Amino acid sequence: MWTSDADLAPAASAGASAANPLFGVLVVDDQALFRDVARFLVEALPGWSVVADAASGEEGVELAGRLRPALVLMDVHLPGIDGVEATRRIVAGDPSAVVLLMSSYGAEDLPPGTATCGAVGYVRKDDLTPAALRGAVAGR
Repeated sequence: MWTSDADLAPAASAGASAANPLFGVLVVDDQALFRDVARFLVEALPGWSVVADAASGEEGVELAGRLRPALVLMDVHLPGIDGVEATRRIVAGDPSAVVLLMSSYGAEDLPPGTATCGAVGYVRKDDLTPAALRGAVAGR
């Protein structure tokens, strides 16, 4: 799924309630403003909720291991361990983890190892849409 969200099919979200979201999401990004935007986008989807957010790769790994969210939105460029290494650690701890990498950079400018770190895909932050979120979870 190393593509934009244009060709991703949405997944059904029936059966969710406000008290029990069908899809809990962890947002890992060092920019507080982007975490807020991502929360707004996620919580606009029926049955979806941000269960936590993190500002560093280390914090993201810890929260993903403890909370086991349905989806981790992971920024590639983070302080401390980057999103690629954080994704490796999350997937090593839970091979069923679903991590979608994000960056403001194009796919051609991503660091080495991005395509093999265990993420289900990559999306530019400008292209992060409900279809991209649903597609990442459907691609599990």
